[in-house]
Amino acid sequence: MGAAYEQMAADYLAEHGYRILDRNVHVSRYGELDIVAEKDGGIAVVEVKFRTATAFGDPLEAVDQRKQRRISRCALYYLMKHGYGTDTPLSFDVVAIYGDGTLRHIQNAFAFQG
Repeated sequence: MGAAYEQMAADYLAEHGYRILDRNVHVSRYGELDIVAEKDGGIAVVEVKFRTATAFGDPLEAVDQRKQRRISRCALYYLMKHGYGTDTPLSFDVVAIYGDGTLRHIQNAFAFQG
């Protein structure tokens, strides 16, 4: 079921000018990246979160500082592995998908967490 929401997010991003480079990338022992995309010469690492209801919080709240650190480490590894330089613009986005099918894309949702 998670794959369907990631597909929804990837379709949305593609419709908004992103070129999807990778999906569900197992990077290292630190975890995986949901979507890696390119737009305007930069790389966007996109975390996808789904919640059927907000009773347990907004899906955006699930990307806490610990999760941000994990995503940042995975992104750094991904960039090095794929030959991107340290001057490559990098953003961390979050796509939240709600039970009613509403989608919310937050660009630059957080800064690199070292």
